[in-house]
Amino acid sequence: MASTGFAVIADGLVKRYGDRRVVDGVDLAVPAGAIYGVLGPNGAGKTTTLRMMLGIIEPDAGARILLDTAHPRDAGDRVGYLPEERGLYPSMTAREAVAFMAALRGLDWQTGRARAADLLEAAGLGHAIDAKIRKLSKGMAQLVQLLGAVVHRPELLVLDEPFSGLDPVNQERLEALILAERDRGATILFSTHVMQHAQRLCDRLAIIAGGRRRFEGTVDEARALLPQQVHYVPVRADDTLPDMLPAGARRHGEEWRFVLPTDGVEGLLKRLIDAGYGIAGLSIERPGLHDAFVRIVGRDAVAPGPDTTA
Repeated sequence: MASTGFAVIADGLVKRYGDRRVVDGVDLAVPAGAIYGVLGPNGAGKTTTLRMMLGIIEPDAGARILLDTAHPRDAGDRVGYLPEERGLYPSMTAREAVAFMAALRGLDWQTGRARAADLLEAAGLGHAIDAKIRKLSKGMAQLVQLLGAVVHRPELLVLDEPFSGLDPVNQERLEALILAERDRGATILFSTHVMQHAQRLCDRLAIIAGGRRRFEGTVDEARALLPQQVHYVPVRADDTLPDMLPAGARRHGEEWRFVLPTDGVEGLLKRLIDAGYGIAGLSIERPGLHDAFVRIVGRDAVAPGPDTTA
């Protein structure tokens, strides 16, 4: 597998636990320098896929290349990883925790502490530099752990459900940090089941459900799988208005919503005006990533239950 232009390539990855295929032939190609999302419901196989890519667990079939090596662990010092299971030493201060993770990646203690202080300040946690981890909120501690994953300035940053449990303020801080790492030149690979983060951040994404890849492409390409929706508000309405609208039109308060006709909306609007209904409001919108996700995943959009191998 040639990896030119790609930070990570997965080719037909398979992982079985007993009789169940948690990952069933997943292919992924993560462009270098991009923000790439792996989306899917809980239990879809996202975490298992990431762990195989990183060499934490071995696939039962398939192959992967991580930063131009077929042996992912050989590239360990060039990777930053935030696992789904969070964990920091509670007696350490925030600066010590980040410096400790820097030392694990080969940085000396002095450099690690200096970088830790700079990162904490930039992330809005300067007031907590010398606070014990046990004294921090869950969101603050999660950001500290993330800073520990980037302190050695990795080429590839892998984040497993990084937004889970964060309040809106810390979600914004995390998004800003991800964008800053991308601007620094790092490749970002993260998993999530929260569509709004992927829609805002991702250059490309893959949707996984039932252990299989169901889609790969850009956010716009995913959204383009669904037709555009017309949102129409009449000046007046009566019982005959629905007969004027396309089949399947649905009412939401004063607004009517329907699929954009294949021949456009101009003829329909003229007929509505001529019939005296008028136009008090009108917009044409492409459905969001959430709608595309539900259409792509279908029945598998709702996970069957908790699964530690998600």
